[in-house]
Amino acid sequence: MERRARSAVECVLVAFFGISIAAAAQTRGTQAPSVLIESLAGRDSFELYCAACHGDGGRGDGPVATALRTRPADLTLLARRNNGAFPRDRVRDFITGTARPPAAHGTTDMPVWGPMFQAFESDVRVRERIANLVAYIETLQPPSTAPGELGSQLFKTHCASCHGATAQGDGPLAEHLRHAPPDLTQFTSRNGGVFPSERVRRIVDGRGVASHGDREMPVWGDVFKTMPGGSSGGTVKDRIDAIVRYLEGIQQRATY
Repeated sequence: MERRARSAVECVLVAFFGISIAAAAQTRGTQAPSVLIESLAGRDSFELYCAACHGDGGRGDGPVATALRTRPADLTLLARRNNGAFPRDRVRDFITGTARPPAAHGTTDMPVWGPMFQAFESDVRVRERIANLVAYIETLQPPSTAPGELGSQLFKTHCASCHGATAQGDGPLAEHLRHAPPDLTQFTSRNGGVFPSERVRRIVDGRGVASHGDREMPVWGDVFKTMPGGSSGGTVKDRIDAIVRYLEGIQQRATY
């Protein structure tokens, strides 16, 4: 009976895959590919499994969108709706079906891709496929321009060289430092599930903070003062607050 149940599930999955794949093929005027493509590239997975609803550019305007009860989300707004920080963990968990979806995604019409992929390929390939898909969706986010979205831009400009693009301490300069930069995504998990915003703000500012080791990290409060428009305390504070908000948005959630 278990074998029959699994076969029934796989038939349902094949049918659903077929709808998305046929829509993608119709859009491009090509022959429909197999249920799972060999390529694990995020763009390829997006075009085959997501673009039918979300559209090639991720704006929710795919050829199947009008047939759904609720319009698919505009995936290019995920970072903007998260204070400029792309919520990669929430996006990944939503795709795999292991957590509640981000509020910006709207309805649950979207398939739970984790179990669907697992029905056809190994766990290792599923993890890589989903990770690459999330990374590709992140590339669809427009550059930060509004004041509330400056954190991501400031982090990439001033922090990523040491802390890494994902803030996990693996930046290109990390190996040249006397002490490895910390994983900045672990503040919340190391603080009982609460993001220590004021402590992080003091560390980023750096003025009068002796607890940051030997202070290889720049004193950004002073650095921002020397930047154009940075002589006013309000502008410096705004920049530091934006970085703090960005860091809060990329915290890894504790697993129990």
